Amino acid sequence: MYSQPLADAIAEAESLVAAAPFIESEADLLEGLQYLAGCISGCTHVAFDYDRDHPFLHSGTGPFTKMGLDNPDTMYFGTRVQPGHEYVVTGRRGSTTDVSFQLLGGEYTDDNVPDSETAFDDRKLDIASDGTFEWRFTPTTPAQLVIREVYNDWSAQRGTFAIARTDTDGTAPPPLTKELVEKRYVVAGKQLVQRVKTWLQFPQWFYTDNPVNTMVSPRLTPGGLATQYSSAGQFGLAEDQALIITLPVTDAPYLGFQLGSLWYISLDYINHQTSLNGTQAQVDPDGKIRIVVADGNPGVTNWVETLGHRKGYLQFRWQRVSRQLTEADGPTVELVALDEVATALPHYESNKISEDDWRARIALRQKQIGERMVG
Repeated sequence: MYSQPLADAIAEAESLVAAAPFIESEADLLEGLQYLAGCISGCTHVAFDYDRDHPFLHSGTGPFTKMGLDNPDTMYFGTRVQPGHEYVVTGRRGSTTDVSFQLLGGEYTDDNVPDSETAFDDRKLDIASDGTFEWRFTPTTPAQLVIREVYNDWSAQRGTFAIARTDTDGTAPPPLTKELVEKRYVVAGKQLVQRVKTWLQFPQWFYTDNPVNTMVSPRLTPGGLATQYSSAGQFGLAEDQALIITLPVTDAPYLGFQLGSLWYISLDYINHQTSLNGTQAQVDPDGKIRIVVADGNPGVTNWVETLGHRKGYLQFRWQRVSRQLTEADGPTVELVALDEVATALPHYESNKISEDDWRARIALRQKQIGERMVG
């Protein structure tokens, strides 16, 4: 059977998921199996639709193929590139907040974070008056190109991106062979197992050294992103507890906050408010944003839902920054009882939201994600 290597890899990956040390309930396992299905889809797509001599940009992670604490505000595109060949990336800049380009010297694995060989944002490009641009480069080593398009406002107009290798542009790959199809099944299987192993291990490097219900000061994001600072932490909440996270508004054009499960993926950000960005978050009259992380509904606009998760990850990102961020720009975290949220919020009366208005917020999320993903 051509597909046997992939079938064997799926069984191995399922065993890895089922044995994850943090599983405490059937809900945890079911979430892991849903996550595994997205991994299978993503790895199969990349292995079978990839040709090393005729590159094409793939969306490797999204709302249904999650990995690596995917950012709900970001569209991800990427492909592998080979040394000694010239590539040209073309596109048209949309109205999104940030577009960044990165060349990684290899793949993320469970024992390696690849070096960033090139990292810059679209301000380094010569963008024409109609928004079009072109970037040419010739890698010196095998690398992975990653393009991130970041929305501080989900109603922004997405851009377009394409890649070509100049020596093969306008030509077609050779017909399929038995050997190539067999190889692709093997590659898909290997990528699947590695993907599951990698993202089970990754949080241990960057999250687990600090106490729960705390967040670190803003720091340049590990991995070489050009203008991104981040603040990370873990939450551990009982059903009747909440976190109040307070941070000042800065001059950074992009601010994003999200929750992640212990599978190191975003929670459902389409049908629930499990993330907030600079447009979605309500700002208090004193220039601060106060976010309430809880399972139970505190009745405030900036409620970020844990969806029954007692444990998980907290993540802030600032992008396109013009200066170094400091501790004063970062979040403070307060653990309170859920029924004490109203008294703990200094602007509670202006933070309150009706059930109808909350439903309208969720409907807007659903609409904007639908337009962004397929429009």
